[in-house]
Amino acid sequence: MAKKSFKAETRKLLDLMINSIYTNKEIFLRELISNASDAIDKLKFQSLTKPELLENNGDFEIRISIDKDNKVLTVSDNGIGMTYDEVVENIGTIAKSGSKEFIEKLQGTDSKNAAELIGQFGVGFYSTFMVAEKVKILTRAAGAEPSEGVVWESKGDGSYTIDKTDKIERGTEILLYLKEDILKEMHLLDKDEIEELVTRYSDFIRYPVKMDVGKDAPEEKVLNSMKPIWHREKSDVTDEEYKEFYRHTFHAYDEPVDVIHSKGEGNVEYTALIFIPSQVPFNFYSSHFERGIKLYSKQVFIMDKCKELIPEYLGFIRGIVDSPDFSLNISREILQHSSQLKVIAKNIEKKILGALKYMLENDRPKYIKFWNEFGKAIKAGIYADYGMNREKLQDLLLFESSYSEELTTLDEYVKRMPENQKEIYYAAGRDRNALKHTPQMEMLAEKGYEVLYFVDKIDEFASTILVNYKEKPLKNISGSELNIFTEEEKKEKEEKRKERESQSKSLLETLKKHLQEDVQEVRLSSRLRNSAVCLVSGEGISINMEQVLSEASMSNMPAPKATRILEINPDHRIFAKLNEIYSADPDSGKLKDFAEVLYNQALMIEGIAPKDPVKFASQISEIMSEVPV
Repeated sequence: MAKKSFKAETRKLLDLMINSIYTNKEIFLRELISNASDAIDKLKFQSLTKPELLENNGDFEIRISIDKDNKVLTVSDNGIGMTYDEVVENIGTIAKSGSKEFIEKLQGTDSKNAAELIGQFGVGFYSTFMVAEKVKILTRAAGAEPSEGVVWESKGDGSYTIDKTDKIERGTEILLYLKEDILKEMHLLDKDEIEELVTRYSDFIRYPVKMDVGKDAPEEKVLNSMKPIWHREKSDVTDEEYKEFYRHTFHAYDEPVDVIHSKGEGNVEYTALIFIPSQVPFNFYSSHFERGIKLYSKQVFIMDKCKELIPEYLGFIRGIVDSPDFSLNISREILQHSSQLKVIAKNIEKKILGALKYMLENDRPKYIKFWNEFGKAIKAGIYADYGMNREKLQDLLLFESSYSEELTTLDEYVKRMPENQKEIYYAAGRDRNALKHTPQMEMLAEKGYEVLYFVDKIDEFASTILVNYKEKPLKNISGSELNIFTEEEKKEKEEKRKERESQSKSLLETLKKHLQEDVQEVRLSSRLRNSAVCLVSGEGISINMEQVLSEASMSNMPAPKATRILEINPDHRIFAKLNEIYSADPDSGKLKDFAEVLYNQALMIEGIAPKDPVKFASQISEIMSEVPV
């Protein structure tokens, strides 16, 4: 027998499980039954190509037994089982389940949200230590010899023992040696209580959950209905039944924000039960996340995550598709080229988008809740696949806006546009408050034009695919040119600009020379009202996009640079001061200091640190020291 220690993160998790207080400790039973169901699913799938794994026993079942004398509750299955190495890997460590992230989120959370995190992070087995002082596992992998069974045991104290043992039947038994205080709180050795818990949490599981209920003589009872919920009429299924099926099947603890139960008939027959979650999976935005919908054929499990059934941008969707048009041993390669699957996938996508649009139009608070969780995924869908999804998704987008604190759609923005406004204006940056006070907003605010705030890093990338909406071009207010003036205003401003630039041409060229490594041009601004300077982008990427790409780029792959133009407010006293210095001495060193200070000031407004903070501080101090007291 070998004694091993849990990995450090697993020990932390066990400590949290054992010593924290949860309001629904009974979830352990649901987790064990779900794991047992998964083990049978895996065996059924593998037996399609390796029938010998069934060992002449294809009657799959999950059993619950109660030993009142020894205060032991046992949950067993005749599924795939585990080898010695698999027990060490799957039970001894939970690194693959995201234990570090789980612990970080669990610490400090309340008991209501704790249970949600257990399911979300896939660490359900460890919930057994909430009710058991000791947990014992007996398991044998399908196809292994009886002598290759494994026994695992732990008190949740940071270590466990593991050894080989004889086990006649394949599958897994989990024995829970219940805590005394738990037995006072919960009736886990009472058959009626166990039956009630199974009915509440696991009624729709596809395999019989059996228990001996006889008082004097053995009498076995199946505790769950086993009827696939997706084959029932929609009108016969309650909201609570949908929720429980969702929680059980996908090990989820949130409630679906919407349920789509539909059937397809004709050339391709199928039944689909689709759930739109209300909470984003913890690793959804990581490269480790696997999307996909469970695929069945005539109620027989084929695969757990069929990614061909759902587009990448809807990867958060959970659901089941059951179609008689697929054989049980269909391969992933065949599925990739299946015309039937493509028809189903297209119909499912259409149903989901229709449900989201209906939600947006008829239940805005619910949609906003969805959007706050999955909005980035929808925006990514705009950007992905060369804009193929643009028309389908553009009316689902929500943005912050200068119009109000409420999120707005593009359609709502366009409907509010003044008649003379030709473009949809947006500002991209780190947050609403920073954008609200950016110098580029001054002229637009004065003219009463609404500006969308692109505060997600993906927003501006999506805008490069959108390009326009209802024939209204999307325009970055930090771009080189803004079409915000009437023809009369343009003519007047152009004449004034030419006059001023003619008078200040030499000064502007001098300032540009001092900043030649940093800017393409120094020019007078027609967009500023109160601020002295601002940075705008020339052709190519914007300054904000440069920052986003720089943060995302690898060290050996430098991000592209934006073309920077420094605009100076000709009506600001700073510009008058520059003219004064230049008139007195065109070669004054003060002009270089002023140019660099103004450029660094414009950088800071964009959220970018000065090139040389120490020099910048020194220049500011020098300029301040010359101000008359």
